[in-house]
Amino acid sequence: MVPIRDNNPTSITPYVTFGLIACNVLVFLYESSLPAPALNGFFHLFAIVPRELSLSFSGVQVNQPIPEWATLFTSQFLHGGLLHLGGNMLFLWIFGNNIEDKLGHVKYLIFYLTCGVLAGLAQWYFSQTSLIPSLGASGAIAGVMGAYILRFPKAEVLTLVPLGIFFPTFRVPAFFFLGFWFLEQAFYGFASLEAPTNIGMEGGGIAYWAHAGGFVFGAIIGPILGLFSDKAEEQY
Repeated sequence: MVPIRDNNPTSITPYVTFGLIACNVLVFLYESSLPAPALNGFFHLFAIVPRELSLSFSGVQVNQPIPEWATLFTSQFLHGGLLHLGGNMLFLWIFGNNIEDKLGHVKYLIFYLTCGVLAGLAQWYFSQTSLIPSLGASGAIAGVMGAYILRFPKAEVLTLVPLGIFFPTFRVPAFFFLGFWFLEQAFYGFASLEAPTNIGMEGGGIAYWAHAGGFVFGAIIGPILGLFSDKAEEQY
């Protein structure tokens, strides 16, 4: 299912959401300018490499110019391809503005980055010895989605459902759309525990635990930061 838009208007201009999208696009353009060996080095430097993060947590010095904990932030702005970037930015565009509207600009940015860090740690926990870089905004955006399903469960999401050569669209309640998405991520996350070489980050694929973890953390942190307040902090 591919979301196209929701029917959930906002009362503010979502500057932070715009800025996050712009940052992700700019970083991807820089990535695209790098030859393959340099891009691989760039990913290993700024993406989360679970084994190196594990070593740093154990007090072992990793020969990197930036501390390994910093990759929990920098990895959120890296993407492995145009489809990876486009899919993430589409979800952020649709769901991020409403959460920014409710939290206010500053709290929303804190919320977004915190969800991304915790999502990265969730993926790291289940793959602590992996040498495959983990990267992407998916974990942070999953946090946005976790907050959205709590705050706007009845909002309708116009959704494209590819059926062979046909591409019908349906209006789907956010509770169903996001709930199905979360269950899918959790299912494949558990499956990856049994088949680490075929599913998930160990296979160079999708970091399902980052998605599921980010979603749960977003649902927890959002209300703490004022998700259910009706006062948008536009002045911030």
